[in-house]
Amino acid sequence: MARKFFGTDGIRGRTNAGVMTAATAMKVGQAAGTYFQRGDHRHRVVIGKDTRLSGYMMESAMVAGFTSVGMDVVLLGPMPTPAVAMLTRSMRADLGVMISASHNPFEDNGIKLFGPDGYKLSDEAEFAIEAMLSQELPLADASQVGRARRIEDARGRYIHAVKGSLPDNVRLDGLRIVLDCANGAAYHVTPSALWELGAEVIAIGVEPNGKNINLNVGSTHLDAIKAKVRETRADIGIALDGDADRLIVVDEKSQTVDGDQIMALIGTQLAARGQLRGGGVVATVMSNLGLERYLNAHGLTLERTAVGDRYVLERMKAGGFNVGGEQSGHMILTDHATTGDGTVAALQVLSALVSSGKPASELLHQFDPVPQLLKNVRFAGGKPLEDSRVQETIAEAEARLAGKGRLVIRPSGTEPVIRVMAEGDDAAEIEAVVEQICAAVRKAA
Repeated sequence: MARKFFGTDGIRGRTNAGVMTAATAMKVGQAAGTYFQRGDHRHRVVIGKDTRLSGYMMESAMVAGFTSVGMDVVLLGPMPTPAVAMLTRSMRADLGVMISASHNPFEDNGIKLFGPDGYKLSDEAEFAIEAMLSQELPLADASQVGRARRIEDARGRYIHAVKGSLPDNVRLDGLRIVLDCANGAAYHVTPSALWELGAEVIAIGVEPNGKNINLNVGSTHLDAIKAKVRETRADIGIALDGDADRLIVVDEKSQTVDGDQIMALIGTQLAARGQLRGGGVVATVMSNLGLERYLNAHGLTLERTAVGDRYVLERMKAGGFNVGGEQSGHMILTDHATTGDGTVAALQVLSALVSSGKPASELLHQFDPVPQLLKNVRFAGGKPLEDSRVQETIAEAEARLAGKGRLVIRPSGTEPVIRVMAEGDDAAEIEAVVEQICAAVRKAA
């Protein structure tokens, strides 16, 4: 079944265009509300959002959709995606909704859905809900229309939960941390959590105005945090994205530390304490070959999945793993969360930094990455990867890298972009291969 609405991470698109309209949001509320009304109890949905201007519109539309089919709504206001997952489960709700387009610019928005267990929905559930979007759904009787209420202590509940991911005796006293919240969903909770644990917090990206989320700040725009780390002589920088389910670290030398190095650190430290489950770590096909070699040298495995944290999590659940993530910064630590949580992952890194006594540049350089290059090619329409000339170029590149590198080419699940990645021990060869494929894709597009 071809998908019109759901991509690799829920529904996402430009506001008031295509699928991302108030009408669609209301229909999603009706469909998801109908799908999850099972049993004879009063049904409830938890809704959070990031700081985008369109969040107000989408939130109101979804409230209308859910209440129209008889579901009660609990509104959290601006909160990280992992907070929505956590509160969905802790409040015994039937469904959780996060209104966010993650690291995308403010003009975009999206809808992510969580089941009552706090996990993202399966493909089967999304297919079922998508099929219902084209149907006329029965509305609740006037006496059974749902109610909506806003809870005021959501921030405190989440802060308490993330602090609980560390032992009671762990404090961050003496650490000077630059924290970039991307003018997004974590702008109030993560600075508070780090301050309560004793850190000196220098916060940037904490003045959202509806239009500046991810604008030259956050985990995809690191110039601001690097400059602030240098200016303040901080011990470390933590950069979150718009919905705070991912992070990128900057060490005291303003060098970037990606998700692969973070997984290497957390995975090997848990293994040393006998707390790593599954015998290794789960990551996607985009993770560096150096991570795989490093884990293998420590007697651990790297299991690869398709791109998307939902696929990482599915493999983790199936194989009993408790550490997984993506090079882009999604860290899934199932001992503490049911989805990627940038704040929880940051606390694990900061705890290791305190206990080791090492500078971040030493602690977080766990392995030497193999030369890797990723380029994105934007296209206006069509299917450039099906072009025969593109396929021939890819086949030639695969033959060229056989036995000495990897090639990963895939369309983005959230925007009209073809991602071309290659890695191997010869950096010049990798660059040549990627550019040849990109040129072929551009010509076809």
